[in-house]
Amino acid sequence: MPDEVVMEKIHFIRGKKVMIDRDLADLYGVTTGNLNKAVIRNIARFPDDFMFQLTKEEFDNLIFQI
Repeated sequence: MPDEVVMEKIHFIRGKKVMIDRDLADLYGVTTGNLNKAVIRNIARFPDDFMFQLTKEEFDNLIFQI
């Protein structure tokens, strides 16, 4: 995947650069479900702020950016 495409998938939420799980899954060629399962299985390998769930308001705002 070209760098430009990856850069377009980065969003600013809560003052941080983030990528949505479905975009990461696409980048790695796996399903979103399998990506999330792998993260949960290996959660100790990630920093505490590695992932968070969007609020409904954050999700609604993000939809307009995509």
